Amino acid sequence: MSGFDSFVGKSLGEIVKTNLGQNTAHNIEQRLFEKHGINLTKAVKDFPKLDSVLREFFGNGAEGIEKQFLQKLITIDQTMKESKEWITIEDRGLTKLILECIGEDDKKNIINAVLDKPKIISDILEACNIPQTSGYRKVNSMIQDGFLIANGYEMTHDGKRVNKYISIFNNIRIEIEKNRVIVQVQLTKESINGSMIIQLLRGKEQLVRVE
Repeated sequence: MSGFDSFVGKSLGEIVKTNLGQNTAHNIEQRLFEKHGINLTKAVKDFPKLDSVLREFFGNGAEGIEKQFLQKLITIDQTMKESKEWITIEDRGLTKLILECIGEDDKKNIINAVLDKPKIISDILEACNIPQTSGYRKVNSMIQDGFLIANGYEMTHDGKRVNKYISIFNNIRIEIEKNRVIVQVQLTKESINGSMIIQLLRGKEQLVRVE
């Protein structure tokens, strides 16, 4: 599952329920449970599974519906190279989540610590000078929210494999325009390549489908 797809998942779930209506959303959720053993909340964070069920309901029209939903969340400036393109966060909930994250010193420092190189959690906390107890809680919440994704691992002295984590963002830009806060992000290469949502909005054909 892509960290970015997980990041937008909760807001996407609300958009699906609002736009498809309660009955249709309920039927889709039933089919998700039958086919994949998950509910809608989990499916929106694992987009290929949601895509597979939407295609059962809407056929070839599913992709258009998906794009319509996703454009309520984000828009992509495709005038630049893919590795440099800016993604504008359109959803207020996601905007608030980013602002709250970078507005907290510890979380902002955690992101900065893993911008260029993945690290295990203990090394992240040491680099940021954050206490272990509160630090692990904050890092785990950032993983849960999709800000950090696993990227490789490190073997401990006793032979255990420990995940290393890296930020999904390369850069974050905040602007204020006519009393509106505009948040734009650039994703890491790993986040771009692993995101079905990004590929769909780019209009790529080589999407990974779940049958």
